[in-house]
Amino acid sequence: MDVLFGEPGKNVIDWDLIESQFRHLMKVAVSVREGVISSSTLLKRLRSGSKKNATYAAFREVGRVIRTLQLLRYLSDPALRQRVTAATNKTESFNRFSQWVGFGNRGVIADNDPVEQEKAMKFNALLTNAVIFHNALDIAEIVRQLLEEGWEIDPEDLAHISPYLTEHINRFGEYSTHELGIQPEAYDPKLDVDFTQLREQDLTAAGLGQAA
Repeated sequence: MDVLFGEPGKNVIDWDLIESQFRHLMKVAVSVREGVISSSTLLKRLRSGSKKNATYAAFREVGRVIRTLQLLRYLSDPALRQRVTAATNKTESFNRFSQWVGFGNRGVIADNDPVEQEKAMKFNALLTNAVIFHNALDIAEIVRQLLEEGWEIDPEDLAHISPYLTEHINRFGEYSTHELGIQPEAYDPKLDVDFTQLREQDLTAAGLGQAA
């Protein structure tokens, strides 16, 4: 496990540099918080001549401290590892789903114009979220039907249902223009399922379940 933290005597945090630059670090942090300077402008200034910029080097050391603490937390906290893994899996699932939706040209953006590239990315994100919303509506309608039939819906089971479903989606489409004038029913977000227990579990896992 020692390999994770580098070789002995190397990759050691320079605490003396942080201490000597602490006043400058606090000034910069307060300036960003108060909106005196934007983070992007700050990075540009610090990066210019960064090898000679002591404040830049001190911020880099602070970043290494934060990364080390996070790594130690990750190694020692099983609940944190589960949350990170779950969040990572959700992100990867969304990315795969988004790539599946943007199947045209194999998902490759061939245009060199940054504006057109941004359009393609935003249109793909819009379409991806529209399909996710469609899936969520279908899932909610099925749950309502099951509840009307007398089935008992376990919120934990429902929480594991992904909206990134593709089997029922025809990407190539059936373009029926006569349906353009059809007014959809109002969106009903309410489900007669008690998610209180899941919310309490999430708050407890995040360390917010008990008052300070």
